[in-house]
Amino acid sequence: MTSNTTPTDLAGRRAILGAALAWVALPGSGGAAAQPAPAAATPDANTPLPRRQQAIAPIGAAMALGDMPRLAAALDEGLDAGLAISDAKEILVQLYAYAGFPRSLNALGELMKVLDARRQRGVQDAPGRAPGPVPTGKELLALGTANQTRLSGAPVRGPLFEFAPAIDEYLKTHLFGDIFGRDNLDWRSRELATVGALAAMPGVEPQLQAHMRISMNVGLTAQQLRSVADTLSERGQAEAARRARAALEKAAPSGK
Repeated sequence: MTSNTTPTDLAGRRAILGAALAWVALPGSGGAAAQPAPAAATPDANTPLPRRQQAIAPIGAAMALGDMPRLAAALDEGLDAGLAISDAKEILVQLYAYAGFPRSLNALGELMKVLDARRQRGVQDAPGRAPGPVPTGKELLALGTANQTRLSGAPVRGPLFEFAPAIDEYLKTHLFGDIFGRDNLDWRSRELATVGALAAMPGVEPQLQAHMRISMNVGLTAQQLRSVADTLSERGQAEAARRARAALEKAAPSGK
């Protein structure tokens, strides 16, 4: 059974989600700060990101800014690097929660144009796969709560969620349940997209810093995240690169 969340429900929740995405970093929220989650094996700091994943942050950054020419180029590069069509779609759908429905809708339209142009050039991109079923009701809440805890490295609670319990519900059931519960894009790729989008937007530095920590919780290394900032700079996103480096320095000052 798939999620019964309707487009109307999502539109109503979106305004709340934007503020709620600071749950790890909000001063005075009482939320648990994200700490590195235990892992079966310590990631090798010298292992570079695969080309497919290296291409994700520039897509997120261009989408968040509504820069269609740069987005088209980033999507083209990402597909050449091995992103499936479903990967690209999932990235742009997920990022509505960070950049808004208008940016997401416009970006999906641009992806359609890019794919059409590639087909006309004789390029056959891999379709990828659709997500598996996502639970509903209490099972969705349980899944979202578990996902949130794994990503943050600890249960997330505090006065903020007592003050506005709807945010806690929407985070757990929608963002971490409906979205992060979709299994057609891995969490590292989802975090790379989020980091790219947040780095491009001024005024969300606390959230960017939080997602740098979450990125390391899901197995990305500081060196890999520095390479993401370098890629943003190389793609003409100098301000996004600067914000990414500053957030990473605060999240991992040791560089480890």
